[in-house]
Amino acid sequence: MPKFDLRRGLGLILVMIGVALPIAYFASQMAQPAPRSALPPTEIIATDITAATATATATRIVERLIPTVITKSPAATIAPSLTRSTTAAPTAKPATSAVTRAATRAATRAATSAATRPTNSVTPRTVSTATNVAAASATTTAAQTPPTPAASATLPPVVISGARQRFGVGVSLPAPFIARLADLGAGWFLDWNSLAASGRPAGPEFVRMVRVPRGQPNPNLATLTDIATRSPGSLWLIGNEPDVIWQDNSTPDQYVQVYHDVYSTLKQADPTSRVAIAGVSQPTPLRLQYLDRILALYRERFGEDMPVDVWNVHNFILPEKRGDWGVDIPPGLTANSGLIVDINDHDNLARFGQQIVDFRRWMAEHGFRDKELIVSEYGVLMYEDFGFDYARVRTFMLGSFDYLMSATDGALGLPSDGNRLVQRWCWYSLSDEQYPTGNLVDRVTGDLSALGRDFVDYINSH
Repeated sequence: MPKFDLRRGLGLILVMIGVALPIAYFASQMAQPAPRSALPPTEIIATDITAATATATATRIVERLIPTVITKSPAATIAPSLTRSTTAAPTAKPATSAVTRAATRAATRAATSAATRPTNSVTPRTVSTATNVAAASATTTAAQTPPTPAASATLPPVVISGARQRFGVGVSLPAPFIARLADLGAGWFLDWNSLAASGRPAGPEFVRMVRVPRGQPNPNLATLTDIATRSPGSLWLIGNEPDVIWQDNSTPDQYVQVYHDVYSTLKQADPTSRVAIAGVSQPTPLRLQYLDRILALYRERFGEDMPVDVWNVHNFILPEKRGDWGVDIPPGLTANSGLIVDINDHDNLARFGQQIVDFRRWMAEHGFRDKELIVSEYGVLMYEDFGFDYARVRTFMLGSFDYLMSATDGALGLPSDGNRLVQRWCWYSLSDEQYPTGNLVDRVTGDLSALGRDFVDYINSH
């Protein structure tokens, strides 16, 4: 039996203790959530889950919070911020390296600090892009020179004859539930297309849209001429969130040119058409700078003020930060951040109302007080597991209806509509699959959802 050397044995024990203690310390630190102050505001720590579960959860969150490229056809892709239908999938900017790095950091941080779903993070919006076969078949690819618009007087604001006319619905993923519009009783709807999907009821007015990805009209001008000629008196929205890089993603310079071309084409084909500017995602100071630039460029290029029959805006509450979730920075602007909000501000009714007032004030300052204002998209995009359950969404929806129905201002509102601030509005949405929180139709049963029944009850009571 070999002789035991006490000194060597003690030395070995001390070495082992010296190695084990740091390992145990760092292991215990990794098992604890990082201090809240050490995380960026979009990432919240949770406890009591394994690192493996945290990694999977973080990946799910990042996929929901940061846009990714979605292939719509072999020839076109679009990164969604709410995927909406369009006559053909517009080309959009692919996910940036900054976004990829953000996703990697979030997943790594989750694995080491056991992060779960955030309670102050927001998801960008996405919508399903559907190809309009009829429009596509009529579309030509050759560049066209827009005709000189027919001479026509400025169209007066529409007279709203009843509350029902004010309520609209955004129809994302129309099949197979578009017929349920008749049950909702809304006065109008849009589906981000120039031609409405089949199966729509005859009652609600269809508001047409021309998509303008990177300043290119979709459908093209020849197709628009044909549609406008056969659909006199339609309301047209020229573009969908050109200020958002994963929607129509147009610089002010690009938007000014395509607006001029489409406006001229529509007015030549149908002088009674009513043309609205695209809705920016939210009327924040940063987005108003984008619109300021558009108005100035139009005047410089064409020697006249921009002709707008109807003003249009979206009214979401999302953060503005370059390369991050939210609505990022408008194309062509050099700022790196604008509005910074918490996820719990997403349904803040006070901010919702203030943004409307701010936009009406901006309209009045630019000589547009006598124009209608429609809010062609708003709603709740956050998920139930982010804290936005049915009761919370219902409170916001009905509260927003109360505000929009009653908000007036003797200095800012539309005089021909009792100085109301907003003439019409559109809830998102009928039946979105990826962002279902605000769905008015249950996509499983096909019946009106609880929120849909609330929508009907509110309209019937007014």
